[in-house]
Amino acid sequence: MVTGASGFVGVNLVRYLVDQGWAVRAVDLEPPSVGCPVSVDHTIADVRDRPRMHEVFDGADVVFHLAARITLATHDAAAWDDNVRGPAVVALAALEQGVGRLVHCSSVHAFDLSQAHPRLDEHTPRSTSGDRPIYDRSKATGEAEVRKAVEHGLDAVVVNPTGIIGPIDHGPSRANGLLASASRGRMPVVVGGGFDWVDVRDVVLGLVAAADRGRTGESYLLGGHQASALFLARMAGGMNGHLGPLVAVPSRVAEVFAPLGERVGRWFDTDNFTPASIGTLADHPIVDHAKASRELGYAPRPLEQTVGDLVRWFESDPGT
Repeated sequence: MVTGASGFVGVNLVRYLVDQGWAVRAVDLEPPSVGCPVSVDHTIADVRDRPRMHEVFDGADVVFHLAARITLATHDAAAWDDNVRGPAVVALAALEQGVGRLVHCSSVHAFDLSQAHPRLDEHTPRSTSGDRPIYDRSKATGEAEVRKAVEHGLDAVVVNPTGIIGPIDHGPSRANGLLASASRGRMPVVVGGGFDWVDVRDVVLGLVAAADRGRTGESYLLGGHQASALFLARMAGGMNGHLGPLVAVPSRVAEVFAPLGERVGRWFDTDNFTPASIGTLADHPIVDHAKASRELGYAPRPLEQTVGDLVRWFESDPGT
C-alpha cells in the first residue's frame, strides 16, 4: 500500500515495487499518474478519512505513507492538517487493521535545522519551536502521532529524506523545476547557501530497506550529498552546455527581502521565495546518514550521476 502514490516519491516507489514483483495498491486524491503500471490497484481516498483507511488497508502487509503537503509558506493550515492528522489517522488505521509494518516518510525538516551543528543526525532536536517554519513543525508533529501508535503496538519505522531531486518527475518538484531552468540557461541568479541533496531513486531504496530491516520506532535519515545551490545549478547548466547562474545572492541578504517575496509570490501562486525557503538554504545542514548506511545498507549514488540523469530526463520529457 502506497499513500501519496501520484507524488514525486510515490511515482518512483510504485514503479520500483511493481518491478520487484510486489502487488501494489496506490492511494491518492489524484487519478493515476502518467506511466503508472497497469497492474496497480489505484484507489481515490483521503488519508484523513479513518473509516476509508480501514477499508483500503484491509489485507495490506506493508503501508508506505508518503501523502503530505509540502509548503514553504509562513501560514498554511491545510499543510498542518495533512501532515499531522494524516499520519495520525494512517497509523491508527494500520494498527487496528493489523498491518505488518508502516513506513512513514517524514522529512529532514522534522529536525531543527538551526541546531544541526556541527552535523545533523537522528539525535538532533525536532522542530518543535514556534519560530520554525510551519512545514517543519508539521512534519515533527506528524512523526509524534505515528510514535503514539507505536507505543500501542504498531510496527512502524520513520525515514527522513533530505532535499529530493532526480528522475522521474512529471511535476516537476520545486527543486527539480529550478534545475530544469538552470539546465536550459534560464537562471542567471540563485540564492546563496546550500542543502543536502538526495536522489529520489535512493530514497525509494531506503524506504524499501526500512520496510525490510528497519527497527521498530526508529528514525533513519536518508541523506545524499551537501552542495550549494550555485554549485548544483551550475552543474545542471554545464551538462547542457550552459554556464549556469552568474552570481549567488547571499542568503542573509535574501532573508531581508523574503517577506516581500512571499507576498508577491501569492499573486503568482508560488512559495519559492519565502522566509522558509531562504532559511533552509541559510541553515546549510551537514547531514549524517551513517545510521541508515549501517542498519539499512543505504548508499546514495554520486550527485553528478543524479544531476546528469535528471538533465537527460528533462530533455526526453519536454513537458517539464
